[in-house]
Amino acid sequence: MKTFQEFGLEPKILRAITEMGFEESTPIQEKTIPLAMEGRDLIGQAQTGTGKTAAFGIPLVNKINITEERISALIMCPTRELAIQVAEEIEKLGRFKGIRSLPIYGGQDIVKQIRALKKKPQIIIGTPGRLLDHINRKTIKLDDVKTVILDEADEMLDMGFMEDIQSILSLVPEERHTMLFSATMPANIQKLAQQFLSNPEHVSVIPKQVSAPLIDQAYIELHEKQKFEALSRLIDMEAPDLAIIFGRTKRRVDELAEALQKRGYAAEGLHGDLSQNQRDNVMRKFRDGSIDVLVATDVAARGLDVSGVTHVINFDLPQDPESYVHRIGRTGRAGKEGTAWTFVTPREIDHLHFIEKVTRHRINKKPLPSLAEAIEGKQKMTAERILDVMQNETHAEFKGLAIQMLEQYDSVNLLAAAMKLLTGEKKAVEIELTPEEPIRARKKKFDVRSSGRRVGGGYGSGDRRNDRQGGYGGNTGSRYPRKDGGREYGSRDGGEGRSSSNRTREYGNSGNRDRSRTPRKSEETLVNK
Repeated sequence: MKTFQEFGLEPKILRAITEMGFEESTPIQEKTIPLAMEGRDLIGQAQTGTGKTAAFGIPLVNKINITEERISALIMCPTRELAIQVAEEIEKLGRFKGIRSLPIYGGQDIVKQIRALKKKPQIIIGTPGRLLDHINRKTIKLDDVKTVILDEADEMLDMGFMEDIQSILSLVPEERHTMLFSATMPANIQKLAQQFLSNPEHVSVIPKQVSAPLIDQAYIELHEKQKFEALSRLIDMEAPDLAIIFGRTKRRVDELAEALQKRGYAAEGLHGDLSQNQRDNVMRKFRDGSIDVLVATDVAARGLDVSGVTHVINFDLPQDPESYVHRIGRTGRAGKEGTAWTFVTPREIDHLHFIEKVTRHRINKKPLPSLAEAIEGKQKMTAERILDVMQNETHAEFKGLAIQMLEQYDSVNLLAAAMKLLTGEKKAVEIELTPEEPIRARKKKFDVRSSGRRVGGGYGSGDRRNDRQGGYGGNTGSRYPRKDGGREYGSRDGGEGRSSSNRTREYGNSGNRDRSRTPRKSEETLVNK
């Protein structure tokens, strides 16, 4: 691998890279940075966790003129979480050069964003819906944009942003440098690239397997009523540093997070009904280790990039293979190993085999963890904590009392009692979750070359934009509707700016956006509690 000194970067950028702890470039960076510095349009095929943000961020920050007082670069991301993460990395890369960057996303006060725009940032990192809002308000002008980057383009198109992206790109000067990054390359991404990129270079670091080889994948076959006890035992047995548990609905996430808390686990839920402040608070706790279990819906977890996630547990089987790949991709990042467990009810086995076929990866079956395995796992974790403190932390002030106790008591019994105290006892609380309907395999054609994206009908018919959750297709609706008729919709952009297919529903029958009116109800609230 090349070192960053070999790319001919400015000293201030190299200093920032060094302080960020980067030493050698990753494969996507080694291939992308030289092309980007030459101003070549490119299509980068890479998963998150491979260093692609720095791959486009380093050459971008390197070429920005700090005397420029206009927007000269635009980065589009599918979710506010990803926009924030990209903005943080751009900020770190440009800190010594004095680059001004600004994240723009839904769910944040637009007036606050307008004030920030008056400080004349050179780089805007935004979600398409909120970007269009600012463009329509004339608070963002793209006349001087020289570089455009589309990050996680497949996610943006899945979430219904095609029209928004086309509208935005049509306002950017044709003489520009454009880079598109996507984990997969379905037909709609290729169409977008043909329309807006000029003779692009293709850069790919995707392994042949669709699902990451560094992730140890397994499933447990069990009945719906066994799931929670199995989850408790699995957490105890595996002792994850950080774990993300996926539930199918917001109701499931709320119930599951509350149940885990009652059993004494440090867990919180993340879904679309939370305010931006609540979401930020949960993510801050998860990143700093205040909680070690995050329970989330697919929509809430889109764009999450948290280092150190050791385990992903699919409490509910996802509706489609793509969601499975995105879920387990939250672990095993940046070359680290990860573990993914999936709970499957007997009626869902066929659907699991369908996911295996599309992802081209066999998922191993493992038995339900026993109570003895769970207890052993907790004890092992406690022993590791004790050894870690003994080897890495100062504990001299406890030695005097320890010597006294060892003179009076048997050392084995004394250590066993200390381990029992540190391990703690699981609270004997009865838990009853609302059952979810099983998912059945659908015999539709999928193109395995595009990670299970819909070909010739896929899941349901019609445009996938009509369902943000990504599992229940188009016009057919859910095969297993909720008992109260509700369906879960996820926010693409925090409730700000929708594709044209949804504007009629949200802003009235005219089909035109009326900025003087409050939307009747956002997608995020269309769900049972």
